[in-house]
Amino acid sequence: MLKIFQFVKNIGILLPFLIIFKPLNKILLFFIYYVEMISWISENKDKTIIKNKLSIKRDYGLRFNLFKQVFDYYNIYNKKACVLEFGVASGSSFKWWLSNNNHSSSGFYGFDTFEGLPEKWGNFYKKGDMGFNIPDIKDQRATFIKGLFQESLPQFIQHNKDEIKDADIRIIHCDADLYSATIFVLSQLFVFLKPGDILFFDEFNVPLHEFKAFKEFTENFYVKLLPISQVNTFYQVAFIVV
Repeated sequence: MLKIFQFVKNIGILLPFLIIFKPLNKILLFFIYYVEMISWISENKDKTIIKNKLSIKRDYGLRFNLFKQVFDYYNIYNKKACVLEFGVASGSSFKWWLSNNNHSSSGFYGFDTFEGLPEKWGNFYKKGDMGFNIPDIKDQRATFIKGLFQESLPQFIQHNKDEIKDADIRIIHCDADLYSATIFVLSQLFVFLKPGDILFFDEFNVPLHEFKAFKEFTENFYVKLLPISQVNTFYQVAFIVV
């Protein structure tokens, strides 16, 4: 059976007639990950520590309810935190982190191109969309890092690894939308993750982007993330490292 499979595979390489199906690749991939996502949500919707109802209507403001639920449950308000946000945009969530953690030695780092998306996202957002200026924030604990994550994050880690390690808790907010950005961030920060650290995803139920990155990261790096809570039918989700 193995020899037959190898023979058929080699025939396909030598006579690449299956290339005619290449235009369908993205549609098929979307369908595969959409089914994977539905399956994952079905298996995990009752496993969240904090229960919120699923709903068809989306209320983007509920993301702040999610933040508060997690901060309340784990009493993060006074912990020395290292907050790393990827995808700052106008800074609304970044300001929330600053306003709700009171530890003077906490560090808040916002990563963004501040020039818009570096590539197309889905069928509605093109390269350059969602560009914002760097927020004007006076809190001395806040630092913004401009540029592609693939260029800025390795340098940041090199110069700040001790601060990342020494924090009582690491909070990673994945809000860059894109698969390429999200999987890179997770792979780079993997070595710093400890039980009790928190990860937020802001567009989790987008099959070929944040969900795909989450699935590949947890499976390939053997990371176990327990869902804490979700809002907007798993559009925004919080996880704890266990």
